[in-house]
Amino acid sequence: MAAGRLWGTLFFVFMSFAAFSTILAVFENIISCGMDLFHWTRKKSCMINLIALTLLSLPCALGFNLLAAFQPLGPDSTVLDLEDFLVSNVILPIGALCYLLFCVTRFGWGFDSYLEETNTGEGLKLPRQIRVYVTYILPVLLFFLILKGLLDRF
Repeated sequence: MAAGRLWGTLFFVFMSFAAFSTILAVFENIISCGMDLFHWTRKKSCMINLIALTLLSLPCALGFNLLAAFQPLGPDSTVLDLEDFLVSNVILPIGALCYLLFCVTRFGWGFDSYLEETNTGEGLKLPRQIRVYVTYILPVLLFFLILKGLLDRF
């Protein structure tokens, strides 16, 4: 390829810009959450989140060197395996279950409000008949998914 090194370099420079802009968008949400919930200044929220991010990243960063002997899920497991297990099998399904229950129960948004908001605008509409599925069947499926993830590991 003509000027392959130039195009390869530009590709990785642009990928770095894309990754950096995504990271900024994610961290802006975290920083603004600290500002809104705890009435911190932007500077204080940035510093507290920087400290929290550093401390919470240390186990993963040290998992293949200083913490290599720590095998939380049995032989040949690492800290990263534990973190992957917790996020994939516990945190994400529990988050999905909380979101679902918020959308369909009277303790949250409520199914009617959820359906009205979902069907606002043009395009595909969510039918009212889906209520039985999302209110009763889907929470049970998510609960069993969480249970299966925990039982398969332990």
